[in-house]
Amino acid sequence: MMHHNHRKKLFSLFEENQSGAVFIQGSDILYRNETDYEYPFRQESNFWYLTGVNEPDCALILDLKTEEYHLFVPKRDAQYAVWHGYVKSQEAWQQQYKPDHLHYTNEILTVMNEIKPDKVYCLNEKDAELVEDLDRGFEADIETLQDALTYCRVIKTDEELEYMRKAASINNLAHTEVMKAIKPGMYEYELKALFTKIHYENGLQQDAYNGIFAGGKNSAILHYVENNSKIKDGELFLIDAGHEYQGYASDITRTYPANGTFSAIQAGVYDAVLNALNTSIEQVQTGVKMEDLHMSASRTIMEGLKEIGLVNGSVDDLMENNIFALFFPHGLGHFLGLDTHDVGGYPKGVERIDRPGIKYLRVRRDLQPGMVITIEPGVYFVPALLIPALEDDTQSKFLNADKLTQLFEFGGVRIEDNVIVTEQGYENLTGVPKERADIEKILGQ
Repeated sequence: MMHHNHRKKLFSLFEENQSGAVFIQGSDILYRNETDYEYPFRQESNFWYLTGVNEPDCALILDLKTEEYHLFVPKRDAQYAVWHGYVKSQEAWQQQYKPDHLHYTNEILTVMNEIKPDKVYCLNEKDAELVEDLDRGFEADIETLQDALTYCRVIKTDEELEYMRKAASINNLAHTEVMKAIKPGMYEYELKALFTKIHYENGLQQDAYNGIFAGGKNSAILHYVENNSKIKDGELFLIDAGHEYQGYASDITRTYPANGTFSAIQAGVYDAVLNALNTSIEQVQTGVKMEDLHMSASRTIMEGLKEIGLVNGSVDDLMENNIFALFFPHGLGHFLGLDTHDVGGYPKGVERIDRPGIKYLRVRRDLQPGMVITIEPGVYFVPALLIPALEDDTQSKFLNADKLTQLFEFGGVRIEDNVIVTEQGYENLTGVPKERADIEKILGQ
């Protein structure tokens, strides 16, 4: 029923009785470098959104005039059964996915000729080329459908939100178990293994993205994926990871000390980030702009870093001179859904703000009920950013060089929660401890 409702939502965006069709090919199995090593299959998100089919080699046609759904499935032979175990019958396909019409993939041309659409809406050039190569020479449009599906997917349905709550609940458990297990001397990949184990035990086998399991200075690398270093006593550990439930992602980040106790400088930096997170979440409501949340979080971070003596001057001057971007170089958050960085962050006509830090913000639009966003402020000590700033006549006067140069091996702190925008304000899906006292209590057990 959920995917039926998604199709209805899409149909509603096209004119009634329009002689057109939507055509999408699902994902194929991918192999590593022309070998027979198969990557785990994961369906293309738009196809999954409309069909619920997480199986390879399928396609769909939606008849916009009749609002009928045609599902195309691969025709397997006995040899396929030898290697893959079984061949699903047409009855099984029909019962599981309930299309209006079920066909084999070699019947796409036949169905297109029966529908006789004036225009075929596709997602990409590959699908458009297949359509235009069919005997009838159908006209393909590759812009309209992407915009329409983005509009549909940005506002989550109640069923989608239930899937996201389920994903969050299991990810909350996995993150908390990793927090309980960490100790100095462990390798980053050991904690990744535990994180994965908890998900597998709860039926979540697909990670939503390459997780980050970073100790010490590695925690300042925004997309660190090597996960192979030993975590030392006195270092922070940053975990940014999540698994999918039925395709819907969770994306949580926590940072904490491997030895169980925050040092004074770690506590100061952590509190600056935590205050930015909490105040940002408290501001989430209908109509709020993501760029305003980003700048508010940046200001809170500057206040925190000034309090512990890492930056100097008035907070207004620190903001005006973009000092915040030296420590917080990425955007505050992004949409979350069938993709970790979900669609719809920049509607047509909305451009990125050309300013350090905020230009990497992945969402620039007013928040509306049903949107799911991440809030993930961070502070990092990146020599590649700080050294030029310390040598710059304007920026250097705002920086405490003596203290900052001692933090080049510190790494970074990021804390991230997943939030549903509601009519009343927000619902926070993330239940992993984040207050310092709560973290130290768990780490000390």
